[in-house]
Amino acid sequence: MLKKLLSVVASICLLLPGMSQATTTTKDYKDPYVMIKDVADQTFARFKQDQDKINAQPDYLKTIVTEELMPYVDTRYAAYKVLGPYLQETTKEQRDDFVSAFTGYLVATYAQAFTAYTNQKLQFDPASDFSSDSIVDVGVQIIDNDRPPIKLDFKVRRLKDDTWKAFDMVAEGVSLLSSKQSEVTAMVRQKGIDAVIAMLQDKGNTHIDFNAPKGKDAL
Repeated sequence: MLKKLLSVVASICLLLPGMSQATTTTKDYKDPYVMIKDVADQTFARFKQDQDKINAQPDYLKTIVTEELMPYVDTRYAAYKVLGPYLQETTKEQRDDFVSAFTGYLVATYAQAFTAYTNQKLQFDPASDFSSDSIVDVGVQIIDNDRPPIKLDFKVRRLKDDTWKAFDMVAEGVSLLSSKQSEVTAMVRQKGIDAVIAMLQDKGNTHIDFNAPKGKDAL
């Protein structure tokens, strides 16, 4: 289920019509709804513009993910939530190493999931008043021919400077972070945090393969 969700979230970033040219300029968004739409737009534009580079070197997808998606993901907050109760048992160095490894894992996972893009369509839920909210769910439906729509909610949090970043995705009621937390905490309990960091680093170094299994079998 987790791998399927990761494929879905990366596909989302390829669905909206692209801009005339890609940009890697990071913006500070004060509207979470605009942020989600813009990031999807920018990523799709980059994907289209750099298709020749991607075909020649599939790992270039990691560059696109790093430059277009990750600036808008609160990776430290997400990583800390994944560690859950074991966060307090780690040293500062271990926490920093875990965040770095977890970020690399997300980059590789999203980049691999880009290879599963099949031209689905998106329908965004109307924006709501978020003036007094610290966390907002941005609702999206994936419309695919001959299949029931897939309901997604991107969880986005307000930072101290009043900007927003995403930290979780809920697909049909299943939280990405909660699913990953179960896997990570079980491994920390059995093998320790250093083993988990090493595992995530290995996954982050995985090469992108267009012939690899798609969807739930990817990575």
